[in-house]
Amino acid sequence: MTTPALLPLSGRRIPPLNLGPPSFPHHRATLRLSEKFILLLILSAFITLCFGAFFFLPDSSKHKRFDLGLEDVLIPHVDAGKGAKHSGIFLIHGPDEHRHREEEERLRNKIRADHEKALEEAKEKLKKSREEIRAEIQTEKNKVVQEMKIREKKPLPAVPIPNLIGTHGGDPEDNDLREKREKIKEMMKHAWDNYRIYGWGHNELRPIARKGHSTNIFGTSQMGATIVDALDTLYIMGLHDEFRDGQKWIENNLDFSVNSEVSVFEVNIRFIGGLLAAYYLSGEEIFKIKAVQLAEKLLPAFNTPTGIPWAMVNLKSGVGRNWGWASAGSSILAEFGTLHMEFVHLSYLTGNPIYYKKVMHIRKLLQKMDRPNGLYPNYLNPRTGRWGQYHTSVGGLGDSFYEYLLKAWLMSDKTDHEARKMYDDAVEAIEKHLIRKSRGGLTFIGEWKNGHLEKKMGHLACFAGGMFVLGADGSRMDKAGHYLELGAEIARTCHESYDRTALKLGPESFKFDGAVEAVAVRQAEKYYILRPEVIETYWYLWRFTHDPRYREWGWEAALAIEKYCRVSGGFSGVKDVYSSTPTHDDVQQSFFLAETLKVLESGGYTS
Repeated sequence: MTTPALLPLSGRRIPPLNLGPPSFPHHRATLRLSEKFILLLILSAFITLCFGAFFFLPDSSKHKRFDLGLEDVLIPHVDAGKGAKHSGIFLIHGPDEHRHREEEERLRNKIRADHEKALEEAKEKLKKSREEIRAEIQTEKNKVVQEMKIREKKPLPAVPIPNLIGTHGGDPEDNDLREKREKIKEMMKHAWDNYRIYGWGHNELRPIARKGHSTNIFGTSQMGATIVDALDTLYIMGLHDEFRDGQKWIENNLDFSVNSEVSVFEVNIRFIGGLLAAYYLSGEEIFKIKAVQLAEKLLPAFNTPTGIPWAMVNLKSGVGRNWGWASAGSSILAEFGTLHMEFVHLSYLTGNPIYYKKVMHIRKLLQKMDRPNGLYPNYLNPRTGRWGQYHTSVGGLGDSFYEYLLKAWLMSDKTDHEARKMYDDAVEAIEKHLIRKSRGGLTFIGEWKNGHLEKKMGHLACFAGGMFVLGADGSRMDKAGHYLELGAEIARTCHESYDRTALKLGPESFKFDGAVEAVAVRQAEKYYILRPEVIETYWYLWRFTHDPRYREWGWEAALAIEKYCRVSGGFSGVKDVYSSTPTHDDVQQSFFLAETLKVLESGGYTS
């Protein structure tokens, strides 16, 4: 049986780790110079800086810097034999006055020596021609490139791979369950084989047109998103030939040094998450190497005044920006809040603390901010550190932020109490301000917009039923039973959104206005794109309660997908779930293989 804590709501298997901050700093050197006059300008600035440092050197009797590995800690001077606290953290004894003076003189002598050396280098540069300077610049560039290549080839440190539970569960004894499981596996084969024939190497598949497909979240390059995203599903289903095909493509073709602007969030969950999951399942080093290579390409996205990353980054140039439609140029809560698990694992696997530090900085910043009614708005400006529009949702734009808080606690073997507190605080505010019961008795999660509750629930928000159930254990004031019941009520509401359609598949969002309950009103909200969230909630409810209704509901969804979404070239979303003769959107999403089919295959049909 699969352990629920090991299957995140995003469908990834990420093992629990008890991780503290890594302690190996990481440095990257770059050199970019141009013409002779620019070089001389830089040297002049350096000389001026040296003089300034000499004359304005701070009084070292007051402050000293000590390098403690992960960060520099400023320690105030105290008299010998006495102690002092800095920021309530460090207790350090100060040196005597004689040692202060010796250290001050040493620093002055070093500045003088550096100043004289800079002057001599400047004189030598002035004697050289423009061509000689250009040649030196090119030599330095080549040196940096070679150093980067050497670093990329350097093997990553060997670390233990945590034992994964539930990846080899065997066949169910019940014939009916075994047949259902085989059917889901056949659906996976159909989706994969057609992608292999018609879309291999492309990000996704157009199953009706029978050709590759991509969207702007992957940029302009073809990085095989479906291959990377589906690897863990293939492995868990025992489709090892297909898994090896994917591995070979990754070894030979997956290249991140492309001039392409990608979504940091999507690339993190689909590529880094997919690669790490494949590594933990198979132990194949290539997956870890590729995950680290991609993660380095995403780091420039964090180069903002606040450390909140841009939504998009160019993999080649490192230039980042946000979506044009986002409120006041903001970053999105569900995007910058859905990096934690992958980045913590990257620090564990590499010994490089930078990934851990980036996501912990995000958490610290969020903890300091005021939240209207205790709710996290979906928009945060990375330049100013201020909230954008006061719009809060547990569906799109907000959803996985809350999931990752809970999973951070579980992943730490329940030692990350900070994450658990943030999760509990958020859930209490959500329950107070967003969760309501309709006239017909359906519990739903609305959206808060500028002080007003919109009575609309998205398909994406249906994941919360499973989240509440998963977070029941460890909840405050012994409210486990309450959250199990709340999760069950959300599951029932989302099932109704499926059951009230012609196709028995749920719309993208549905309203609770007057006589309209759990039904989409606008045409633009009536589509189904092979999403997994409702089925994931069924999965958690089945695992925690073993109530057979959830297994039955999951199978109903599987049959509806098979009947209405299957086409000869794969599986396609549909544009209107209320039409008995649906029109297909001709897109086989990568998450259909990575999440929907995986959850169906393990959602009660294996035990």
